[in-house]
Amino acid sequence: MNPSDETASGATCVIAHRVRDGREADYDQWLKEIVPICQASPGHLDLQIIRPIAGLTTTYTVVIRFDTCDHLRQWMGSPDRQRLIERATPLLAADEDYTIRSGLDFWFTTPGTAKVPVRWKQFLLTWSAIYPLVLFMPLVVVPFLHLFGAPDNRFLTTLLVTATVVFLMVYIVMPRYTKLVRHWLFK
Repeated sequence: MNPSDETASGATCVIAHRVRDGREADYDQWLKEIVPICQASPGHLDLQIIRPIAGLTTTYTVVIRFDTCDHLRQWMGSPDRQRLIERATPLLAADEDYTIRSGLDFWFTTPGTAKVPVRWKQFLLTWSAIYPLVLFMPLVVVPFLHLFGAPDNRFLTTLLVTATVVFLMVYIVMPRYTKLVRHWLFK
């Protein structure tokens, strides 16, 4: 991350904890202690815990989002977090692994790599994904609104179209699209 990005809007940290066999209940108890402290930290926006699949993996993935990189780094280096990480160390089969990303960089990282593609490729990829969505989503959303008797309102239509586009970009399009073009993207 560039020093100029320190106060950039939005920062995400993805933390991977591989828990020792038989220590899952202890780890869950530890999560109940650390989560509220993290949520009370300045700038905290969101926290998600992705639990392992029984019999398949032992890795817990914790995704935390803060409003700025500064706030995220403050949390990651805070005495409270350091103390709690020390307490969790005996529960873990390996050292904690985490990555921090700001803004849209998170879309362009794939598991197992910390490399971020050059900005012009990020621009082209994002633009090529957003353009068809912005073009065609009004053709879906407007009739849907009319079906429910909503009046023609540019602000409401724009609100719902942009919400749909962002949802599709974050959850459906970009994860698949970046995987599809990863060889070009990271070349």
